[in-house]
Amino acid sequence: MKIIDISMAIHENMATYKSRPEKRPKRVIESSMPSDTANESSIIMNLHTGTHIDAPLHMLENGAPTTSIPLEKLITPAKVLDVTSAKDGISRADLEKHTIKTGDFVLLKTRNSLDNEYRNDFVYLGADAAEYLARIGVRGVGIDTLGIERDQPGHGTHKTLLAKDIVILEGIRLSHVVPGDYLLIALPLKISRADGAPARAILLDHLGDE
Repeated sequence: MKIIDISMAIHENMATYKSRPEKRPKRVIESSMPSDTANESSIIMNLHTGTHIDAPLHMLENGAPTTSIPLEKLITPAKVLDVTSAKDGISRADLEKHTIKTGDFVLLKTRNSLDNEYRNDFVYLGADAAEYLARIGVRGVGIDTLGIERDQPGHGTHKTLLAKDIVILEGIRLSHVVPGDYLLIALPLKISRADGAPARAILLDHLGDE
């Protein structure tokens, strides 16, 4: 069995959405050895920084928080799809090239994975593609950038998916992942009433191997 980490490392100089400095984590050293008896620190960060799960509450006024997402949706078979040919927004036509079925969790590998820095022209999921996935009834959608949409009016992509309780996983890293079938484990921190939460996301490959 091969374990593939697809999470972003959290640090003070990490890439953030729109390169906003207020979204960068701030680490505070509270005690340190040898002057103190233990090393302890705290961190302040936006819940949508780095690899994270969006809850319906993020975009829907009466939406549910992250703790309402069933764990079965977060430990699940997943398909990594190669959509690196998409230059701007991923369209329905881009997705129709792949076999996507009801209940799939799709992870979109785009040209975003080739660059660790934030780019204003990142590839996003277009509204028609989101509607297509919602009609199919996928379990979740992951993308290799910090936002699944790029300033779309009314946040249509988010709302289309979240209204159907489709999990949104943002900020994954897929440059080292070969498109194909995996087992995804993406567990958000158990934060009460949260509109989103950081997650450690991994893929398991070759589950039948010893």
